[in-house]
Amino acid sequence: MSIIDACPTRDQDRVHEAIRILLKRMNIDLIEPKNTRTKGTCCGDRFYGILPVDQVKEQMKKRASEMPVNDVVVYCVSCIKSMHIGGKQPRYLVDLLFGEETHPGIFEPDLWHAELDKFIEAH
Repeated sequence: MSIIDACPTRDQDRVHEAIRILLKRMNIDLIEPKNTRTKGTCCGDRFYGILPVDQVKEQMKKRASEMPVNDVVVYCVSCIKSMHIGGKQPRYLVDLLFGEETHPGIFEPDLWHAELDKFIEAH
């Protein structure tokens, strides 16, 4: 599998290392993308609200194309959506821990962000 590191952890080497230790203990071999860990680039979702949605999706596809294999370990929900849009198979870390399949659910950026806003308002 490959891996995409979440933007909020870009400067968190301890998070990167902990996730990779978990994956190793699960006998998952990683093929790291060129831009990984502290050099990782955003999955594309941060452009939502800045660029038109079709351009956001192009950014997601661009980032997904950097993944050297089809199965991509993710630990950010937005990364699940982005890798799915980019044609990769996202494998959410929690799902891997429990032997579950990862389902992207609502993944269209407008619908996904509306769902996020509704959740934030309610909580």
